[in-house]
Amino acid sequence: MDLGDCYRLLGLRSGASFAEIKSSYRRLAQQYHPDINPDDKKAKDKFIALTEAYRLLLTVVPPEETVEQPSGQQFVSRGEDAKATPKTTVTTETFVARREEPKATRQDAAPKTTVTTEKPQSPPANIAEIEQRLKWKTYEQLQRFLKEKRFPQAIALAEALVDRLPKDAEVRQWLAIAYQIWGRALINDNQVLKARIYLKKALKTDPNNKALWNEVQRDFQKIEQIF
Repeated sequence: MDLGDCYRLLGLRSGASFAEIKSSYRRLAQQYHPDINPDDKKAKDKFIALTEAYRLLLTVVPPEETVEQPSGQQFVSRGEDAKATPKTTVTTETFVARREEPKATRQDAAPKTTVTTEKPQSPPANIAEIEQRLKWKTYEQLQRFLKEKRFPQAIALAEALVDRLPKDAEVRQWLAIAYQIWGRALINDNQVLKARIYLKKALKTDPNNKALWNEVQRDFQKIEQIF
C-alpha cells in the first residue's frame, strides 16, 4: 500500500493534516469495527485496511501541537523558539537548515479587527504561521528519516509537503535532495536502473539548483564506471 492509497482509503486529500487523518480514521474505524459488524467479513477487511493505512500515515505525518492564543485562535507549534541556522546546502548525509524566520510575538499572532470592503490579498497571519510551523516540523522529521536511512518514508513525507506547499521553492529543494540521496544509496546497492529514476527526478524537481546538478552528474559518472 503506497501513501496515495492510504489517503484515498481514509477519504482524504494528499497532504492532509495529522488532525484530519486521526479524525477520519476514528470515524471510519467505528463504522467498520468488527464488534459492530460481527458477521460481516467485508467490514472486517475494511477495518484492517484502514488501520494499516492509518499506521503508515502516522510514520510520515508529524503530530501537530497547538498553543492557545489570546484571541481564541490556535496554531501549530514547533515547541521551541526560532533559531538562526546556516543556509540550506546540498549534502548526502543530511540537510543543513536555512535560517528560520523569527517567531511571532503574542501580539503579532493575534488577528486585528479591520473594516474593509476589499478582498484580502494575502492569507491571514495565523494561517501563514501554521504553514511555516508545519513546514519546519516536517523538515525536522525529514532529517531524522534520512539520518536513519528510511528513504521511502523520507520521500513520501517530502512529497506530501510539496503537495501542501506547491509554490515553496525551498520545500521542492528538500524533495529533490531526498531523491538524490536515495538515488546514491541505490547505486551503492547496485540497483542502478532504479537509481537513475530517482536521480532524474531530483533534476526535474529542482532544475535550477547548480550544486544539486553537480552532485547528480557525479552520481551518473559513478554509474558509468560500474558498467
